[in-house]
Amino acid sequence: MVKMVTKLVHYLHLSRRCGQYNMNQMHSKNNMGKPYYERSFSQDSLDELSMDDYWNEVEHIQKTKENVQEDPEEVFVKVPEEGEAEAEWLKDAGLLGLVSGDTHENITLLSTLTRTQAQAVQRRVETFTMTMRKKNKQPIPDVRDIFSQQVSRTSETAAATSDESELDDTTEKLGDHLISLEIKDEGTQPMADINLEISYSEQAANMKEKLSNVKLKGEDDASLPNYRLPKDKTGTTKAGDLAPQDMKKVRSLALIEMTALYDTIGIDFKHHKAIKVKIKETGLFGVPLSLLLEQDHKKVPGTKVPLVFQKLISHIEEEGLNTEGILRIPGLASRIKSLCEELEAKFYKGSLNWENIHQHDAASILKLFVRELPHPLVTLEYLDAFLAIQSLSSRKLQLQALNLLVLLLPDQNRDTLKALLEFLQRLIDNRESNKMTLNNVSVIMAPNLFMFKGNCSKSSAKTQFAMATGTSNIMRYLIKYQDLLWTVPKFIMNQVRQQNIESHKKLSKEKAMKKLLKKMSYDKDKHDRNHTERNLTDSATLRGVIRVQAPSLSKVSMAIQLTEELKAGDILARFQQCLGKNRLPESSSKEVCLYEIGGNIGERCLDDDTYMKDLYQLNPKAEWVIKPRCRWHCFNNT
Repeated sequence: MVKMVTKLVHYLHLSRRCGQYNMNQMHSKNNMGKPYYERSFSQDSLDELSMDDYWNEVEHIQKTKENVQEDPEEVFVKVPEEGEAEAEWLKDAGLLGLVSGDTHENITLLSTLTRTQAQAVQRRVETFTMTMRKKNKQPIPDVRDIFSQQVSRTSETAAATSDESELDDTTEKLGDHLISLEIKDEGTQPMADINLEISYSEQAANMKEKLSNVKLKGEDDASLPNYRLPKDKTGTTKAGDLAPQDMKKVRSLALIEMTALYDTIGIDFKHHKAIKVKIKETGLFGVPLSLLLEQDHKKVPGTKVPLVFQKLISHIEEEGLNTEGILRIPGLASRIKSLCEELEAKFYKGSLNWENIHQHDAASILKLFVRELPHPLVTLEYLDAFLAIQSLSSRKLQLQALNLLVLLLPDQNRDTLKALLEFLQRLIDNRESNKMTLNNVSVIMAPNLFMFKGNCSKSSAKTQFAMATGTSNIMRYLIKYQDLLWTVPKFIMNQVRQQNIESHKKLSKEKAMKKLLKKMSYDKDKHDRNHTERNLTDSATLRGVIRVQAPSLSKVSMAIQLTEELKAGDILARFQQCLGKNRLPESSSKEVCLYEIGGNIGERCLDDDTYMKDLYQLNPKAEWVIKPRCRWHCFNNT
């Protein structure tokens, strides 16, 4: 312990120039006045030896900064004025029309919200309305009028028994799959279930009294429970499986749900905006992900993860992941600086000799790339929300909050973070030889992920210690539970489908006359042919047959008889058989996916275990198309 405290004091001396984020910007309503180190439920989860690795890593980071000899540009976090935070939140949630007077476009979204979600929206609208009235601005619609419109709209399509039932969980239209919530003692469960079918905030509201008495126990790697993803016959949806228009709906719903969850628990959830400062627009290090990917697209169109990041990972793995101390043993600071300059000059030209970059050097450069980003990989907007996770009293709540925050990340941040976490898990899988356990990797990567270039703050020793233990534990969860965290919960998918249904109804009414006039202008023969084709298609559908096409891969289309056991993977296998000698090579077979397109979804890549008959019953108007799926790793720079 003495050694750890000594390193902490030394770090605090160095951190006057270091980009450590201040945790004190977020406070819990229920624990106001208590310092974070007294409220953290994660400190006893990491032993002293592991935390010693944390301070060693921080010290190495500071030495690297001193060797660069640059004056870091400070990133200022704008504290929103009264009413600004609510306006920004409503904008990000896609509900700005509620306070601008144009509520028509928001009615569809409101009609799908759960009770706790609707309450979260209502609180923000009320706060914004009162603030604007105080400032003597133009009249703002009364929040009761807004939600009465939503109640009126939903009553046109469903029988309502009360105003409260109208704001309750309208996803029950699709929710024949909802299951009862089971409450288990998390401290004694080596294998636990997590419910993705009921809104997290609704679960938290039901468990509120029980959760207030729960405390997480200390644990090592082996004692962390494994959470089972519930088997969903209509398929598991991952972030990245959906079309952009549906993913936009997911983000809006995730923000509303995240806010509702923190409201229920009693945490003040505010996301901040950084004031723009002068940043690098070219190069490899210290460049925003969006600009870096623009550069990369000129080399490899469509890549989702920075090419230099991909290459660093692949280079480390080519040397073998059984090397002891990967990530923990740093490269020489002066050598790392020289290699980074060489990368900047030669990477895109393809003239870099990678044999000169040793494995530990590549690992150090990988970490440097992450922390040199102008804003943290988890984004500045939601950094406070990530840090607040450590104060949640239940592991399930922590994972649910992390799940929503991952869905809120911009695509480039989420994809890059996933590539990093997958690499870290592969590294941990070789822990017997490289001596890098989940705890070891987490405490080393935590300061690299949650400290970022340009943000300077002074914090007390207690706050810094809480930061160390809290962020290390969050890092553990991100690595161990990444499969769960990248899953779009079923209740959000149901809400997306319901929004699409309501939008299609509205669109159908608006275009009904145009479609009728267009049909009347058809050539009679063409009309007859189309009529015959439709009859054949409808007849096939009635017999439980779907038609699967692959226009970008083959002229072959298949009529598939639906059965209780038929899965998406079975259809892909049949497609390969139909191609025969012309089938795709084994190396690229994983890039091909069966897509659900149209109906109550924009576009969704199906996992192989999707039961097609169940999905067809959920979305009978969908089309089924096989096409390639873009991969991350598509760059070879030798």
